Amino acid sequence: MIELNHALGKPLDDPRISVIHVAGTNGKGSVCLKIARSLELAGHKVGLLISPHISCYRERMSINGELISEKQVEEYLPQILDLCESRGIPATFFEITTGLAFRYFVDCGADVVVLETGLGGLLDATNVITAPVLSIITSIGLEHTALLGDTVELIGEQKAGIIKKNSPVLVGPNVPHETIRRCAVEREAEGYYTCEDVLARGISEESACHQGGIEYVDYDVQNSNIAKAALTLLRRQKRKSADKFPSSNLSDEVIAKGISLRPACRFEEIKKEGIIAILDIAHNPPAMRTLVAKLEATYPNKNKRFVVGFSADKDIAEIGNLLLSVVPHPNHIHLVEAVNLRAAKVENIINVVPRLADSYSMSCQDRTITSQVRIAMKLAAEHEEILVVCGSVFLMSEARYALGIEEERDSENITAVAGKGLLSCKEKLQKKQ
Repeated sequence: MIELNHALGKPLDDPRISVIHVAGTNGKGSVCLKIARSLELAGHKVGLLISPHISCYRERMSINGELISEKQVEEYLPQILDLCESRGIPATFFEITTGLAFRYFVDCGADVVVLETGLGGLLDATNVITAPVLSIITSIGLEHTALLGDTVELIGEQKAGIIKKNSPVLVGPNVPHETIRRCAVEREAEGYYTCEDVLARGISEESACHQGGIEYVDYDVQNSNIAKAALTLLRRQKRKSADKFPSSNLSDEVIAKGISLRPACRFEEIKKEGIIAILDIAHNPPAMRTLVAKLEATYPNKNKRFVVGFSADKDIAEIGNLLLSVVPHPNHIHLVEAVNLRAAKVENIINVVPRLADSYSMSCQDRTITSQVRIAMKLAAEHEEILVVCGSVFLMSEARYALGIEEERDSENITAVAGKGLLSCKEKLQKKQ
């Protein structure tokens, strides 16, 4: 990615562009979206890079909430691929996507760019930027341990790789503070800030919810507070300099409106065909514990029916047992497998959690996501249950389609980018031209 960024002219090193860089185990996508929306409402032209996408590859890059167009992808992608080929740059899918986004943001005149890391931080493709106005680490948990380390401290060191000299870093409540603070000192950060430092109150206490005798952490409240602290810190930093960023229009009212935005598939409630469906990309133990607690608190007298799939690198044992603890019988769980190389095979899930051999889908010939969602909808309606689609983000596109949710989707050409390999996509684009 370093080579590709240099070949592109290091677009985000332009001093006229203010870059906010966000890493973390959970919450980083939500925090990015809330910050971007607030800055847009304040009058900035905001580029947003997030990953992975849910239903549309173009969700990954947008300006002021408008997705990059298919025409623009078809214009920029061959340029990036040709650049890699001519210079012998062995770029990955994510690196090519990142380079495409960088070029798109600059060409379209974005004055602010909010970047979500893909994996980790130190070695992430987005980490070629050199002077962010703020780095944010939302949370640290045990995830991708084979790549990032098997303790929160080791993972924290990787996430802290986004911290830059002379730039402040803001951290959420669930991080190994000693480790991150040490990294901030070593990297000569401008300052190390917790949300409590900035907002003068404990966000852990504020995000703790009590409902129906159940206590749980509402991650949307926590993410909103991290975003609010970030925007407040940026305003504070501006007062110390003659910088024009952020706009003076970034008022408390604008921030409140901006951070109220909630991303799709984060305890998203959908009413379809007489049922309530909850979509949530809870895919690791901390997120699943929160989802289960919030479901029990919100719908205490309703049985739940789950359609769920995992990535193979997750703690399937803990997640599976969490789900089993809140259903009357394993047949209230429909195991599915996303069309993704990282997806856990249903048979492997059962090997890890044997009780899931009695899940409903195991009695079906058709175990596709579409089929299992529709079966689960029918059963949930018959038995007045809450339908919950959760787990891997890679099952959500098909699940949303099966639920009848209308939203932007990619053409066959763009689908090739996201699912069938960039080289074949290049050939298709060249034929089309």
